[in-house]
Amino acid sequence: MKKDIENKLIDKNTKPTSMRILVYDFLNGQEAALSLSEIENHFDNADRITIYRTLKTFEEKGIVHSIQENTTTKYKLCEDDCDEKTHKDWHLHFYCKICKQTTCKEDISFPENIQTNFRIDEIRLFAKGICENCLESLQ
Repeated sequence: MKKDIENKLIDKNTKPTSMRILVYDFLNGQEAALSLSEIENHFDNADRITIYRTLKTFEEKGIVHSIQENTTTKYKLCEDDCDEKTHKDWHLHFYCKICKQTTCKEDISFPENIQTNFRIDEIRLFAKGICENCLESLQ
């Protein structure tokens, strides 16, 4: 597993340091997007600044995409086709008001193949409501 992560980071022109491997591995196991604080809480002795710099590097290299949620930024791993120039996260980011989780709804997306005379590098689609799990528990 560690070697797979190292190769993914190298493929994205990112040096595979110990912290980067740990953060990538942690994010890879998450269904929902996480804030810096949530990620930091997972690591006992890690420096907040190091985790923050890791996330910023990951974002610059197309490894994670950030989701702005009110005053908090959350992070989720990108698909493999994201890169330094273009994040392909043209899908809906959904925040549940009950469980407070932000998830990527990739089945709801903006079409990537629209013809324009300009270049779209990034689209941010964000919605708030009640997720399917919480709706089920309300019934």
